[in-house]
Amino acid sequence: MLTAEQAVLWQKILNFQLNDPEAAFKFSERLARENGWNPNYALRVISEYKKFIFLCCISDNGVTPSDAVDQAWHLHLTFTRSYWIDLCRDTLGREIHHNPTKGGDSEAVKYDACYTDTNKLYTEVFQQYPPPDIWPENNARFSDIDFQRVNKRRNWVIRKPRANKIWPVLLIFTFGFGVIAMKSGDGGMFVLCFLAFFIVLLVVVFKRESWNKNDAGETSGCNTGGFGAYGDLDTGHHGHSGHGCHSGCNNHSGCGGHSGCSGCSSSGCSSGH
Repeated sequence: MLTAEQAVLWQKILNFQLNDPEAAFKFSERLARENGWNPNYALRVISEYKKFIFLCCISDNGVTPSDAVDQAWHLHLTFTRSYWIDLCRDTLGREIHHNPTKGGDSEAVKYDACYTDTNKLYTEVFQQYPPPDIWPENNARFSDIDFQRVNKRRNWVIRKPRANKIWPVLLIFTFGFGVIAMKSGDGGMFVLCFLAFFIVLLVVVFKRESWNKNDAGETSGCNTGGFGAYGDLDTGHHGHSGHGCHSGCNNHSGCGGHSGCSGCSSSGCSSGH
């Protein structure tokens, strides 16, 4: 349950506009272009970014954003007047700083715990689970972050096939080679193909359950609405801390992170992402 002061702050954040109506190239359009997102997804990420900023302000321990939310945060920081003047000074009444991680295993453990705690706080405050296509589970949050700028005018960007798509293809190929070997009368090749087919089949069977779980965590269409609505379950966290808090995300973790993560600080407290 929000206090009267928190409710007023949340309404201010909701009313805050990142898209300049007079701009020919709006914030959401730039966010979508730089990340390869569709416009609707970019707008949903902006909505989650506002929730993250609110959690930053009300948390005494600090919070950690998902990578998608962090991309919105990074971009907003480059709009210096909008971020520091319009948001921090005039809307929040405090500065929200973004601090890079120091790296290392201890930081990784702290960020992981902080991300988990953020998910819990999100659920308590907004009375719904974070949308999993924006706030993925911890393992994906801290492993699927190997990004690099690529000039698409000079380079082709080809998506790697996912593991759950590779194995069925291998299954078909080994079966096909086995049939060819059988028809050609090559007994040795047929035995090798049969063994390969059997091994790949076992992998497909034992991996099927984990693939289904991963696919479920990447679907879209989850709720991102306001208070009282309930959406799909997922964990979500990112490094940030709010007014008057001590360093870190919580008393036992802080906000460290894996490589590629960063953090923020507010009113003298720091955390990471």
